[in-house]
Amino acid sequence: MLAVLALTTLVAAFIQGSTGIGFALILAPVLALLAPDLLPVCLLALMVPLNIYVAWRERGALDRRGAAWITAGRFLGMFGGLWLLEVVTTSRLHLLVGVVIVLAAVLTLLMPVFEPGPRAFVGVGVATGISETATGVGGPPLALVYQHQPPATLRSTLALCFLLGQLMSLAALALWGRATAAQLMVALMLVPALVVGALLSHIVHGRIGGRALRTFVLVFALASGVLLLVRA
Repeated sequence: MLAVLALTTLVAAFIQGSTGIGFALILAPVLALLAPDLLPVCLLALMVPLNIYVAWRERGALDRRGAAWITAGRFLGMFGGLWLLEVVTTSRLHLLVGVVIVLAAVLTLLMPVFEPGPRAFVGVGVATGISETATGVGGPPLALVYQHQPPATLRSTLALCFLLGQLMSLAALALWGRATAAQLMVALMLVPALVVGALLSHIVHGRIGGRALRTFVLVFALASGVLLLVRA
């Protein structure tokens, strides 16, 4: 089981390091099948060092203003995610998040190119806080709002938003009694695989164009939404 998780972590870190998204979508289903008790703490803990690396690597393209608004919304959404963990079954939670993600992806296909403002950033932050705290998957809303930005801006800003949000979620889950030493120990054992995947992504991340990245973002969002619906 550890070998399968390590290989999946390596691939997921390479994809996210190259495109800015995809880690949770790849690793979360495998964890759900092999060790569901590790979700979402192990997943969130693993993404902390990965996002530190990506945010630092492309810090020159960081959208600090957008990240600040998203983090404010993310903080508010975190409490909604904790509440959902207590009152909603896992299948219904996946159903709700999956429907919202699929609808958002379809709507963006019909919308012209847009420049997000504070309201969009805060709204996306709230949605991300709810879904990531409850399920470990929070990338699609952030990726959709930044899909028309340069690839480096998308990767660095999403990495910083993920990092701040994951630290908040981990702290909240620990205070809520939802985080255990065993979950964190497994995450620590998977860090070497994470490092290899992140370093490999450094080779290709600069070769990904804006159009290719936007296509990947939309496919990623649709796939993650459908995956959550199937799991529900």
